[in-house]
Amino acid sequence: MKKIILIVSAVAFALGLNAQTDIANARTFGLGQTVTVTGVVTNGSEFGQIRYMQDNTAGIAGYGGPVTGAVRGDSVTITGPLIEFAGLLEVSTVASMVNHGQAVVQPVPLQVPIPTVGELLESQLVEIQNVTFTAGGVFPSNGNVQVTDGTNLLDVRINSGTNLVGTAIPSGPVTITALVGQYNTDYQVLPRDLNDIVPYVAPAFEINVLVEGATVLHNGNYFVGNTAVTNVVIENLGSTDLIISGSMFTGVNAVDFSSNIAATTIAGGSTQAFTVNYTASGIGSHFAAIEIGSNDTDENPYIINFEGAGTDNLSSEPTANATALTFPVLEAYTLGGQYTAGTGATKYVVLWKNGSAITGVPVDGASYMRGDVIGDATVAYIGAGTSFTPRGIIANQDYYFAVYAFNGQGGFENYLTTTPATANTTSLGANIASYYGAINSQSASLITDLSTLVNPHTFISYFLYKQTMMSDFEIRDTINGQSVVTCAYSGENIVFNDPFDWSALGYSREHTLPHTWMHTFPADNPEKPEYTDQHNLYPTNLAEANQPRSNHPLGVVTGAISQSYLEGKRGLDANGMTVYEPRDAQKGNAARAIMYMVVTYGFNLNGDPDAIDQDQDLLKTWHYADLPDDYEIARHEYIFNLQGNRNPFIDSVEFACHIDFDNLLYLGPDCSVLNTVELSENSVSVYPIPATSYITISADEQITSIKMIDMQGRTVLTDANVSLSKLNLDVSSVQSGSYIIRVTTVKGSIQRKVIIE
Repeated sequence: MKKIILIVSAVAFALGLNAQTDIANARTFGLGQTVTVTGVVTNGSEFGQIRYMQDNTAGIAGYGGPVTGAVRGDSVTITGPLIEFAGLLEVSTVASMVNHGQAVVQPVPLQVPIPTVGELLESQLVEIQNVTFTAGGVFPSNGNVQVTDGTNLLDVRINSGTNLVGTAIPSGPVTITALVGQYNTDYQVLPRDLNDIVPYVAPAFEINVLVEGATVLHNGNYFVGNTAVTNVVIENLGSTDLIISGSMFTGVNAVDFSSNIAATTIAGGSTQAFTVNYTASGIGSHFAAIEIGSNDTDENPYIINFEGAGTDNLSSEPTANATALTFPVLEAYTLGGQYTAGTGATKYVVLWKNGSAITGVPVDGASYMRGDVIGDATVAYIGAGTSFTPRGIIANQDYYFAVYAFNGQGGFENYLTTTPATANTTSLGANIASYYGAINSQSASLITDLSTLVNPHTFISYFLYKQTMMSDFEIRDTINGQSVVTCAYSGENIVFNDPFDWSALGYSREHTLPHTWMHTFPADNPEKPEYTDQHNLYPTNLAEANQPRSNHPLGVVTGAISQSYLEGKRGLDANGMTVYEPRDAQKGNAARAIMYMVVTYGFNLNGDPDAIDQDQDLLKTWHYADLPDDYEIARHEYIFNLQGNRNPFIDSVEFACHIDFDNLLYLGPDCSVLNTVELSENSVSVYPIPATSYITISADEQITSIKMIDMQGRTVLTDANVSLSKLNLDVSSVQSGSYIIRVTTVKGSIQRKVIIE
């Protein structure tokens, strides 16, 4: 009947990447970082590929890989990256496991009331007594049923692999032993078999303590701040008398705390109210633990650790800030930082900024959340951990970080604002390497060669898109600890409270090349690779962007508009055909997604009554005019990491001009002129080709800007303030190779391919 909360050290400590750590500390690591933990497995194959495990500090789930061979009771050491799947923190996929055999000491379920089932207990084995199911019938397969304690409700998840499925739901009070899980915002418990749900037998006496109306488990913590009087209620959950022998405070600041909890008797099922009094004797944090004696021998004394703020209304200032800030994880789409813990600190706030060093400093007494703005910086992380993973990383950016140690909460925070740990790093760019080593754009077999190169690739279910592209890439931080995601078509930024949910936000996964255009339509039951391909899917507002686009071709709306929302609209193009026009920032992205799908799956735009109206010349125009930016490069690299294949049209500007996407035919090797917008009244000359030192650009109209781009879409040279009709461009420092020069005049833009020798 123990209700002992697992004790977590208040001061975190730094560990190197892959270093062994306890589970509580591992849970503070940044997503994407790799951890190594040891614990006892508390379930078996009844939950499929997931194994819950715990040590004497906390619990965590491990998914996939060798951990699927572990059985209940095994002591294992696992290594793998941290992810959050629908809110549940997991080591996934487990890269390695050492099985030490059956543990000598097996986990004892933590006896808890319903209201305590939450993040603190996630993945731990718990016992919930004296609850009843709200409905009868039989247990479902992969479904939820609910229990109540008379006031609170809790979801009980019945997994299809358990022997509970199809058995009768008990009608009377029960005791449930189960693992604490999470699905989106819902915390739930997962019983493992029929033995985990048994008739409730009332104990003789059972102590439970509530502080200001909420249960604080034995050895739990409570922060009083500067509150002089705190209400405490002692419950007897048993059937006979609970005898309280008294209470006492211990600890360094015990003299600052007192209580009227004295010897008394609490009848079965009854409660008594008391108070804890606090008066600070000086500045800084004050700590003391109350010990409540009773005849409940397995929780005698019942201990609650209290913390108060000082006479200055602040907690103690740390004596030393964090040090040694490094970045063991660094990609185009993510990075992970870690640092050595400070001295006398319980928490840290990590600030970040793009482009230059941080000058913002946290203010004492201010409570911050992830995404909040502090001066010229934003909060990337706040908590007890010594590692972090910012959200919203894109390619080729200079990111600066500062880590400040602090103590306190709830407006009593005290930050050490001198000598924070600082460092900066640059996110990676495109990682093409030798991927296209065997591809020759001058070969008539280009289309076949590209299709062979990108196939086969790792299959990822359409229904995992929330975990892959949304949770791990698209979702970014905003103020007040909330999150934001952008509709690819309209540019809408929708703000929400984590975790992301498609239905709640009215969002969908948009197939840029529509599902109905696919020659294999319907391709969703069973799912086929073309239906689930992440390169083709983007988040969009369902009602305002996804549904208006439907399966209409993409185009430029010049006539009547039938629907519009922010930067996206549906209407008639110059030929009187209904088209959907996405925001400018998505046009190149969308074009490259469609071209990728055509080549990868052997589709052709003339092969479908709807797709035949898609103007491939417009797609090419968008492709050249809106070359891959750092967001698209980061997204591309992330999908490459997931699927193991690349979109050739993101990596090379040139491939598109060789391909007839209407009929999936090779157009030939000549790609000497690539026009984005041909204006008959505008003539531009670019010479000599090839060039060595200078390229002359001459136009009939005034040139306003020029840009030279390599075949990976990276800007090599640029000048946005030309104001000339003729100029000599110095290319002596440019490496040999093929490039695109984009020339913009007062009447339009044009692109030319040039060669530098």
